[in-house]
Amino acid sequence: MASFQAVITTFVFTVYLTGTVAADEASGSSALASTIAIAGLLVALVAPVWGQRSDAAGREQGRQRRLGALTAVTVVATALMALVTPEPSSLLLGLVLLAVGTITYELAQVEYNALIYRLAPSGRTGWVSGFGWAAGYVGGIVLLLACFVLFLSDSPVFSFAEPGASVRVIALVCAVWLVVFGLPVLVTRFPYPPPPGDADAAQVSVLGSYRLLFRRLAGLWRDDRHLLGFLVSSAIYRDGLTAVFTFGGVLASGTFGLSPGEVIIFAIVANVVSALGALLGGWLDDLLGPKLVIIVCLAALVLVAAGMLFATGTTAFWIGGVFLALFVGPAQACSRSYLARVVPPGREGELFGLYATTGRAVSFLAPAMFALCIALFGTQRWGILGIGVVLLLGLVTFLPVRAVPGTAAAGQAAVRV
Repeated sequence: MASFQAVITTFVFTVYLTGTVAADEASGSSALASTIAIAGLLVALVAPVWGQRSDAAGREQGRQRRLGALTAVTVVATALMALVTPEPSSLLLGLVLLAVGTITYELAQVEYNALIYRLAPSGRTGWVSGFGWAAGYVGGIVLLLACFVLFLSDSPVFSFAEPGASVRVIALVCAVWLVVFGLPVLVTRFPYPPPPGDADAAQVSVLGSYRLLFRRLAGLWRDDRHLLGFLVSSAIYRDGLTAVFTFGGVLASGTFGLSPGEVIIFAIVANVVSALGALLGGWLDDLLGPKLVIIVCLAALVLVAAGMLFATGTTAFWIGGVFLALFVGPAQACSRSYLARVVPPGREGELFGLYATTGRAVSFLAPAMFALCIALFGTQRWGILGIGVVLLLGLVTFLPVRAVPGTAAAGQAAVRV
């Protein structure tokens, strides 16, 4: 599923929408930003209750079936992007398909993350999470590299006379890729049984699910503020982690002088390094516990960002950028494994839904700080300060969160509320 994010929402299809399909880049970018904002808002409103309803279905329905349905919608939306021609009249179709695919992709992540309960044995939760993150990095970058070589480079293997045809073919390739690599998880027989269904959620309507959700949030505030604090702090620093990649290419070109080709090469290297970091972080997670690994990674990211604020030249960017990438992967993987350990069995969908919602709720923070620091100090370089401040804020708010042992299996460190 990571290929959807890498190829469709980040590097290829959205660039095609704003640069080729739209009447002009400014209006296209505005429409794209509005679409992504609306999709994000819908995910934030729906994800916790979607997860809760999934928990309510329990053992009989199967989380794999719901993951399969969401994956199928994402595949169809991706394939239909091949119908988006390079004309302003196709912009609305492209934006609708992007919104639908983004929403189902995000909801599928809720189901996918909750499956860690059925896959990770005691003492290996960190490794399983780290391996999953690493596989996502590698899969996304392999598809992106293949698309670049086959269709997008200056001398592609396949070229088309019709404008935009290469991107439309890439949409079909991405859809096939999602099917091929999405099927294994849908047919896998997991080694551990699913946790019991959420009996309380099973007794209420969809509207009642929201009331139940608010009651449980109040219960978290009363009985397990550490879990609530983790949801808030992780939302802050995960936004900073996302910004490292979101603005990395912009800074590489505008501040440190990398050429477009060098930016692509750096993106590939950074994703590979992040994958290796996620594997190493997963191993350390089981050995030392996720909290310590997250703290070390965030502290290292803040220090490296501070150094890059005053660095110059392409060599300095490569050194600093690779170090940043090394610590991003473990922080992301260990955040998932931490939550998996502290979520009460039977409520994994609901809490991973809240994990998605809190992330969406503060997704404006790092971009806003990036822009604010540039506005205050006058050059793009100072955007690094904005990202560093968000990471530091995430680190400070994460410090009071209770630690959990790396040997704990999914759900074993939960506090019942």
